[in-house]
Amino acid sequence: MSLEFSADATRKIGALCERYAVSGTKQPVVLAALHLAQKEFGSLSDDALRLVATTLGLPYAHVYGVATFYTMFRVGKAGPAGTNTVRVCTNISCMLRGGYEVLAAFETQLGLKKGESNKDFTLIEEECIAACANAPCAVVGTKYYLDIVPSKVGEIVAELKAHPHPESEVV
Repeated sequence: MSLEFSADATRKIGALCERYAVSGTKQPVVLAALHLAQKEFGSLSDDALRLVATTLGLPYAHVYGVATFYTMFRVGKAGPAGTNTVRVCTNISCMLRGGYEVLAAFETQLGLKKGESNKDFTLIEEECIAACANAPCAVVGTKYYLDIVPSKVGEIVAELKAHPHPESEVV
C-alpha cells in the first residue's frame, strides 16, 4: 500500500476514533475516513480503501461495502471530480415534478452527460437527497437547491462558478 493520510487527516481520524471509543468499534468513523481519503486522493482507489481499513482496523470488505453503497464516493474512478459535484435527484418525487428535465438542463448548461466530469463540475444522477417536499432538487457540497425549474439551472451554474461548494466542505 503506497498511500498515506496527511498529518491533518490522521489527526481528524484519531479524534473521531476517540469520540466513538465507547462503541467498542471504529465502524462509526468509516464514513468520515472515506470522505477524508477521497478529499486527499481525489477518488477511492483500492489502495485508498485498504488504507482506510488498515487505519481503522476493520476488514477491507466492510470498508469496500460502505464505500460502494453510497453514491457520494468515487470508488475506482480515475482522477478527481470537478470542483463542484452536482447531484441531481431523479427519485419519484423529483421525477414527477420535472427532475429529468432539470438533469437535462444541467447536462446542456455544463456540456456534460450524467457521470461525466470536467475541472469545474461533475454531474451525478442521484437516487434521493432527502428533500422530497421541495422537488425537484439538487445538492452541491453542503448547499441544497430546492424547487428547481430548468430555466433556473443557468443561474445555479453561474453561482457555483463564482462560489464553489466542493464536496470536501463536508469534512
